[in-house]
Amino acid sequence: MTDARSDFLSTLSARGFVHQCTDWDDLDSRLSKETVTGYIGFDCTADSLHVGSLLPIMLLRWMQKTGHKPIVLMGGGTTKVGDPSGKDSARQLLTDDQIERNMTGIRRVFEKFLVFGDGPTDAIMVNNADWLDKLEYIPFLREVGRHFSVNRMLSFDSVRLRLEREQPLSFLEFNYMILQAYDFLELGRRMNCRLQMGGSDQWGNIVNGVELGRRVDGMDLYGLTSPLLTTASGQKMGKTHEGAIWLNADRLSPYDYWQFWRNTADADVGRFLKLFTELPLDEIDRLAALEGNEINEAKKALADAATMLAHGAEAAVAAAETSRRAFEARESAEGLPTVSLPQSELLAGVGILDALVRAGLAKSNSEARKLIQNGGARLNDRRIDDFRLSISQADLVSDGAAKLSAGKKRHVLLRAG
Repeated sequence: MTDARSDFLSTLSARGFVHQCTDWDDLDSRLSKETVTGYIGFDCTADSLHVGSLLPIMLLRWMQKTGHKPIVLMGGGTTKVGDPSGKDSARQLLTDDQIERNMTGIRRVFEKFLVFGDGPTDAIMVNNADWLDKLEYIPFLREVGRHFSVNRMLSFDSVRLRLEREQPLSFLEFNYMILQAYDFLELGRRMNCRLQMGGSDQWGNIVNGVELGRRVDGMDLYGLTSPLLTTASGQKMGKTHEGAIWLNADRLSPYDYWQFWRNTADADVGRFLKLFTELPLDEIDRLAALEGNEINEAKKALADAATMLAHGAEAAVAAAETSRRAFEARESAEGLPTVSLPQSELLAGVGILDALVRAGLAKSNSEARKLIQNGGARLNDRRIDDFRLSISQADLVSDGAAKLSAGKKRHVLLRAG
């Protein structure tokens, strides 16, 4: 791919967003001359998105910031089918009510990152159930299905890898790539949408949509993918041993979100600053060049900027101050996640294994026991060695709370409630 003239593609290139593009030069030319409408689809499999979806969200944000119109396509229809990409088994089938609840939660994520409205570059949100639920099977097969070769469909990674692993692939899931291609055709017809973006695992599905639009309506459509993101350790972005890093505050507190970014590996800091913040590139280069203990300055800048985008400036400042008080000043801090324990239980004493589980620092008593055995459990910054320890009213020593910790990075305040 050659250097880009358009602000959008040059920004994406400089910050590391680009993996593949169907026609780079032609898309770049169009982006330089006119306002282009582009979309990314998000299926409604949970009531929040997690950090693994943040890269495509940032693609839509940069699209809007460089003068183009983003569409957030909610998969109210495709969620009923399930994308087989990267999966070893079929997704759980959700009811219409479950899908609607999930969609409501996901909408709240995008309100933080995009400006919605009726203006030429204002974002819009649409639901593919509006057209997919109304399709008639035989007419759909005759209009759309005839343009798809089963031989070619079997060669796409989403299908081929599942079959190579000898995992079953239902006919329901096999239809997903056709429905995704049809989404692009419908958005082209309804909203003059010309660009579909997504992760590199969606390349085959995106190309199908580009080709379908050309064959059926003679439309010039484009596809652009970003690299699938892993950490320096090879772990999939957005997953940790504690679970998913959710983008909604009711699923993960802004403080825990800030801490996730603060704990980024040294080798990932520069790349993540480019992808997940809007800091100027020269400032990112300065931060990424820091070494030794000074790299913590870059990690805090990453945590501040990423948390501000997802939760607002006030939440980012509060999370940073909470961290400073809890870890630099070694104080128990109000902003830490809090769990209330009944006064009556504290008077009798709450067993440490039970307390670790109820605080969300261990999933089971056996996991809590292992945490203690490995020296990772602390009460008010003192190591816990006794499985029989009980937490009582006397342990609520700082502002009426006890600080319970798992390792150096996970902390919860226990209060009488």
